[in-house]
Amino acid sequence: MGNHSDGSPNHSGTVATAGQNDVEKFQDPGLPPHRLRLADTDPKAAKRAERQVAILFGVSIVGTLIFLGAYFAIDLGVDSTIATIRNQNLLLGLGTAFAMLGIGTGIVHWAKALMPDHEVSEERHAIRTEEDRQAAVRIVDDIVEETGIKRRPLIRNTLLGAVALAPLPAIAVFGDLGPRPDDKLAHTMWAPKDGKLKRLTRDPDGTPIKASDVTIGSAFHVIPEGLNELHEGKLNEKAKAVVLLMRLNPDSLKITPGREDWSYNGIVAYSKICTHVGCPVALYEQQTHHLLCPCHQSTFDLTQECKVIFGPASRPLPQLPIAVDAEGYLVATSDFKEPVGPSYWERDEHERRINS
Repeated sequence: MGNHSDGSPNHSGTVATAGQNDVEKFQDPGLPPHRLRLADTDPKAAKRAERQVAILFGVSIVGTLIFLGAYFAIDLGVDSTIATIRNQNLLLGLGTAFAMLGIGTGIVHWAKALMPDHEVSEERHAIRTEEDRQAAVRIVDDIVEETGIKRRPLIRNTLLGAVALAPLPAIAVFGDLGPRPDDKLAHTMWAPKDGKLKRLTRDPDGTPIKASDVTIGSAFHVIPEGLNELHEGKLNEKAKAVVLLMRLNPDSLKITPGREDWSYNGIVAYSKICTHVGCPVALYEQQTHHLLCPCHQSTFDLTQECKVIFGPASRPLPQLPIAVDAEGYLVATSDFKEPVGPSYWERDEHERRINS
């Protein structure tokens, strides 16, 4: 009683002090009782679960085959109907769904019904010694053994088949994105044919353009002469060859050495295909002499040979060298000196070939 008679907090019991009511050690509650599954006690149930897993893997294989069959067997030509396209898309979607769901649900069902599910508790320790490393390797080997994949060939074989076929739809889809560009973007219809220079014509009617038609501040959407006469590949050729034609005050143009004869009295022509992802550059600001791509706002300065001044584009628009023929019509003196469109792999190699 004497120790508490002064009423101080430290002696009155109102404030807890260090060491008060210490528990010597936290008691490990241990693991809960393990509940056996039906497959653990009944061999018939385990065999049934094994067949179910194999069936799910088989569903994945069938789904992949459905995808491949629809992809390669259904030919979507120029005369394809909407019904044909719809049916192919339906089969492609169903095939992909069955392929992915089959292998996913099969693995989950395998883990829940057949793989060991014993709870394990062990002390945390760092793996540092060679003995510990070997122990870790043995643990991995034990896990592989406990999955039962070695003694369940039906599951193993169907899983291998499903895994082997599962990437094929993705490979087919990516393969259908088209061949590598190689030098296809380095050659357009602007190249002279049989020594004859191509005239610049209005898009879409193909009317030739005279230099006198292009006034300061004006802009023309241009295609090469003869494009409208093509019966095959017209759209592909147009996609590479479309050009914007504009006229500025010649004094405002900053021309690099070697390009003095690429323009005519302030008239310049540049590829209409944005060097970012290939959208058509169609907005011309007359006051600032800027060309804008509406897709991602890349901005090119016409006075600086379409140098990129804003946006994600990585290089200027390719310039088309032009001149005037004896009749006063604008003509392309050569093809573009570099590949048109977005930057892509091996582009530098193609530029070296063109310039060599």
